[in-house]
Amino acid sequence: MLYNILKFAHILAIILWVGGMIFAYCFLRPAAAALDPPQRLQLMRDVLGRFLNAVLWSVAVALASGVWMIGRSARQAAESGGSFHMPLAWTVMATLGVVMAAIFGHIRFALYPRLAKAVQAGELPAAAAAMGSIKTWVAVNLGLGVLTVAVVMLG
Repeated sequence: MLYNILKFAHILAIILWVGGMIFAYCFLRPAAAALDPPQRLQLMRDVLGRFLNAVLWSVAVALASGVWMIGRSARQAAESGGSFHMPLAWTVMATLGVVMAAIFGHIRFALYPRLAKAVQAGELPAAAAAMGSIKTWVAVNLGLGVLTVAVVMLG
C-alpha cells in the first residue's frame, strides 16, 4: 500500500512539474508577450516565484519517492534470494530526473533571484536577460521531462 501511495505522489509531482513547465512555456509566456516589458517581467517574476516554490516540493517528493521505490524493489529482490537488475527505463528515468533537478536548482537558486532583484530595482535589461536564461533552461528541462515520460511509458 505504501508503494502505491508513493508512486501516486511521484506521478503527481511529475505532473505538476512538467505540466507547469508546459503551461508557462507554451501558454503564459506567449500571452504575457502582449504586455509592456515592465508589466510582463513583473508578472513573470510573480508567477515564477509561486511556481518555483511549488516545484521545489515536487522535486523533493519525486526524488525521495523514486529513491524509496527503487530501494524497495532492490530490497525485495535481495530478500527473496535473487539479484536486482534495475530496468533500463528506470535507470534513464533516474538519471534524467537528477539532471532535471540540477537544472531546476540553477533556475530556482541562481537565475530566478537575478530576475526578482532586477525587476525590484527596475533594471529592465538585466531582468530581460535573466528571463531569457530562465526561458532557455525551462525549454531544456521541458524537453528532458517529455523525454523521460516517453522513455518510461514506451519502455
